[in-house]
Amino acid sequence: MATLDQGRARPSQTAGFELIAEPAAQTESGAAPVAPQSAYGLQLARGFPRLKFDDPDLERKFRRAHLARSRAQISRNLLLGIGFVVGFSALTHLVLPGPVNRPLDLIRLTVLGPVFLIALLLVHTRLYQRWYPIVCPYGATLFGVGVVVLAVIAASQGVSLIASVVLAIIYNYLMLGMSFRPALGTSLLVLLSYPLIATLAGIPGPQRLVDVGVLLFTNAIGAIVCYSLERANRTNFLESQLLMETARRDGLTGIANRRTFDEHINRVWAQAAREGRALTLLMIDIDHFKAYNDRFGHQAGDECLRRVAWSLSSHARRPLDIAARYGGEEFAMILFDSSRQHAEDMARQIQAGIESLAIAHSAPATESNRLTVSIGIACVQPMSDRSHFGFIQLADEALYAAKERGRNCIVIMDKEYGDLNTGSFRKEKPVAAGTTH
Repeated sequence: MATLDQGRARPSQTAGFELIAEPAAQTESGAAPVAPQSAYGLQLARGFPRLKFDDPDLERKFRRAHLARSRAQISRNLLLGIGFVVGFSALTHLVLPGPVNRPLDLIRLTVLGPVFLIALLLVHTRLYQRWYPIVCPYGATLFGVGVVVLAVIAASQGVSLIASVVLAIIYNYLMLGMSFRPALGTSLLVLLSYPLIATLAGIPGPQRLVDVGVLLFTNAIGAIVCYSLERANRTNFLESQLLMETARRDGLTGIANRRTFDEHINRVWAQAAREGRALTLLMIDIDHFKAYNDRFGHQAGDECLRRVAWSLSSHARRPLDIAARYGGEEFAMILFDSSRQHAEDMARQIQAGIESLAIAHSAPATESNRLTVSIGIACVQPMSDRSHFGFIQLADEALYAAKERGRNCIVIMDKEYGDLNTGSFRKEKPVAAGTTH
């Protein structure tokens, strides 16, 4: 166990983002730091008229969630598309002579069929999330142009199949799970291909004009519906994520709550044991907080808790790190794959950050006129045959030792973990102040 005096903070060498909220900030004048903000709430407030979120990470999350949610429906729609192709094939065989049907069947077998088969293969494999959004626009364009060729060949024989092109465009907009921009691009390419191919095939001008008008209206309707659907999907995504995030936050301070902490430590404990990584837990307690409440009142106490929490949140910036309110005036911070030296540096930065808040605290037991914190740290290598409860107990015992040494100090325990008797908290006589080993 090691007892550390308060020291000046070293600049943080870590970068990343918080699990629950954006990092807190502090003004140069020492004013209250800015409350952690929800990326989902901020994006909802700003809006997204261009159907793209400002934060690239948020955009990636939405696209992954949308693809996952649409996967089953896309599979069914692809099978439905195959049914449409087979159905129109049967109709053309009824109304067109055999020599004309042969090139139509060839296009169906060499173009339309492979497009559907490749799409189905991607949807039902692990390649789906990575490759389907890339391949789908090309496949949809190829499919649409193939349908245009079929319609032009049929039109040259006096049979109008412009309805099949209309269905292909609607299919691109609404049935393949594409976002608005790629759906609009593929459908416009299909639209542009029709007058070109029809002109080359010698389709009369009046018929071409009417058909292009039909396709223009189809694109307009499809684009409006597709835009509205994606906007609604994005809004629902942000609102649902914001609701879940709110349930994971502490109502007073805005950082992660106890439930989130319990879930997170259980998850990272298993991951650290599996990967052979070290895990660090900091238990942080505001010194003489009851005296602060008694002197300044509970409203001032609540504001104090908020400012301390926001300051702590600025230090848990890596993806698997988290700062949470553990209970009352006690906070907890988990650092994944963190060395003892990094834990010590982090604790010093935390103490310096709290001191820089310049929160007046003149209780008789305090040695300074500013609010301070005591920090107990547990640094362990998780083992699969042990639970995280002993890990929490070790950090709690380190915090208890820090308080016994006069508060406003840091105590680190690591070697004690091997001899820890989980559930027998503080039954042994505390080690004398200043003892290290």
